[in-house]
Amino acid sequence: MNEIENYSCEEVARLDIFLASKIGQTRSQIAQLIKLGCVYVDNKAVKRPGVKLKVSQDIRVEFPEAKKEKALDVDFDVEVLYEDDDLLVINKPTGVTVHPAPSVKEATLVDWLKHKGVRLSTISGEERHGIVHRLDKGTSGTMVVAKNNESHEFLSQQLQDKSMGRYYIAVITPPLKDDITTIEKNIGRSANNRLKMACVESGKYAKTEFKQLALSKDERNQLIACKLFTGRTHQIRVHLESMNRHIIGDHIYATASKEEKSERILLHAHSIYFIHPATKEKMFFSANFDTTMKDYLDKKFDLERLNEVMDTDYIIHSFTTTI
Repeated sequence: MNEIENYSCEEVARLDIFLASKIGQTRSQIAQLIKLGCVYVDNKAVKRPGVKLKVSQDIRVEFPEAKKEKALDVDFDVEVLYEDDDLLVINKPTGVTVHPAPSVKEATLVDWLKHKGVRLSTISGEERHGIVHRLDKGTSGTMVVAKNNESHEFLSQQLQDKSMGRYYIAVITPPLKDDITTIEKNIGRSANNRLKMACVESGKYAKTEFKQLALSKDERNQLIACKLFTGRTHQIRVHLESMNRHIIGDHIYATASKEEKSERILLHAHSIYFIHPATKEKMFFSANFDTTMKDYLDKKFDLERLNEVMDTDYIIHSFTTTI
């Protein structure tokens, strides 16, 4: 059976805005539910997100079940950092796409979750079961996955009110000049390259803070920590590019073709913190580097210095805004 939620409208409002406030999802995600025929007003299916609701109208949302489709071969495994009845915290491998899309031909993280029989929330639609936030295909590290709609709503709200936070680790070139660098620049689609995002006035507000951690032995590269205050597509990469820096292994935002190569983009979601939807306990998780990133760091950086700066508490308290 589909999971069903019922609401009553208490004041005049647009349907998509009303449901976004109740469900805790974006208006584009609400529009997708409406497009799928999952939303009813006074028992009549609606097709337009902009429908004007009247006082006392009843709204029903029937969240879609997973379709019984031929499963893709899942040829990778994922490290589980934590699991209970409400959520799952994982260390996403590099090279794995988070959710299906028309251009994605290989198995995704959602396919892996279904393959493992993990019960997932349905609030974001069929292709994004359980996905509260995403990581780029090449980025590894911590992600939280919702197992039910109540947890999904609670965690999504924390993304919006900033009570959920994430710290990333990256290797960049050339090094930053200042110990702490804060970038506040709007991000939108690049007018010159559809694969890229860019800092544009018409984009959405974005803020990132960067912290120097260690210089490589030849002082050409630098290990940095990054704290996200917003969650825009390619945010860290775009804000670095605005300073004429880029992450080693990033072939989209690289400033020069002859820069040092890496098998993967050296960007890792090191830590995540949030409040548990059921227990209301503050939880914190960190994920280890994969072999490729660890070997690169071991080769290029002083190990004693790495051990000092990679301490989780050191990273958190290096920033002006902490948990």
